[in-house]
Amino acid sequence: MSKNPIGWFEIYVMDLVRAKQFYESVLGVKLDILPVPDDSNIEMLAFPSNMEEYGATGALVKMEGAPSGGNSTLIYFNCGDCSVEESRVVANGGQITQTKMSIGEYGFCTMAIDTEGNMFGLHSQK
Repeated sequence: MSKNPIGWFEIYVMDLVRAKQFYESVLGVKLDILPVPDDSNIEMLAFPSNMEEYGATGALVKMEGAPSGGNSTLIYFNCGDCSVEESRVVANGGQITQTKMSIGEYGFCTMAIDTEGNMFGLHSQK
């Protein structure tokens, strides 16, 4: 495989406004509307991206037939120090399932649940 294995991610949500506020507040980013065909029943908000940098980007997606929570996909957001973003989770309606812990030479991570019932991770080197 000559490219990064992940090219895009989608986090399915039931309440797009609530999920937008949660991720913007916890991660300190601004999500933008991603245009979709007028005849679709899909709403998408894209995470910021820089195609010149390492990693994948994606979007929050509200779509009929794709409920939030209960999925088996886990996304880790890169952070400078994951304890900073961790400190914002509960105040924004989420839950911490695992506080910042060492993963040895690979840095540190926090596990949390967003306002839509989706589990996600925060990862940092310090």
